[in-house]
Amino acid sequence: MDSNKWYLTKYDDGTIFGPMSLDRLRQWAVDAYISPLDKVSSDAQNWVKAPMVPELQMDYLLELESGQYYGPTTVGAVREFLADGEITEETLVTNCKTGECRPLAEFEIFMPPDEASLVQGRSSVRENLQSRIRELEELLMEERRLRTVAEEALARYKGADREE
Repeated sequence: MDSNKWYLTKYDDGTIFGPMSLDRLRQWAVDAYISPLDKVSSDAQNWVKAPMVPELQMDYLLELESGQYYGPTTVGAVREFLADGEITEETLVTNCKTGECRPLAEFEIFMPPDEASLVQGRSSVRENLQSRIRELEELLMEERRLRTVAEEALARYKGADREE
């Protein structure tokens, strides 16, 4: 499954991204761009839920409130949720690989080593989001350009059809 042609389809609106490298897909998972309900594929034919791909390391399940869960998700996503105040150090986390369930604070992997790294993490998430926004804006501009070309071609075709 180590193909350089991976695809992602978003659960909420069906948008498909790709092809992209596995490294890029993995980074999107780390940056919390991929939800547990999104699907991925290495051939754009056979789709599986993102947490089913071990390379994405979506190994952690969060218990948000009694009986409400989010995940499985990545270490990066858990850190982002913690930094944003969406979860606390008391939030129960299950490591889906080991079955271990403890409060988030007891998993060292989620705790930033110092405040400087927390600030750096926030700015890198912001930079990644800005980069993603620029990428989507470029895609939108290209789609609009192609639509205009297609509309012009259709108008020419209809005009030529009327002349006959």
